Amino acid sequence: MGAKLYVGNLSYSVTEERLQQHFAQHGSVVSARIITDKFSGRSKGFGFVEMGSDEEAERAISALNGTDFEGRNIVVSEARPQAPRAPREGGGGRPPRRDRY
Repeated sequence: MGAKLYVGNLSYSVTEERLQQHFAQHGSVVSARIITDKFSGRSKGFGFVEMGSDEEAERAISALNGTDFEGRNIVVSEARPQAPRAPREGGGGRPPRRDRY
């Protein structure tokens, strides 16, 4: 399994395909994903790239961190593991109206 990289400060217009092409210059890219808002579908300005090997990941970090990519200086670092989330309680919103019963 390759190393997963965090890519921050992305331009909101960057596509996953363009992100993959940019990182492919430094090794084999297993996947490239831009994180989007679940309601609007708009980019949140960061994403993740999984490289084919740890060596390729290190090469991509040293070559791309702090460099200009589509008008913004991107941040590239090793991704931290996702922290486990507490189970979500259902519902929310306002309580049911009692005058309707």
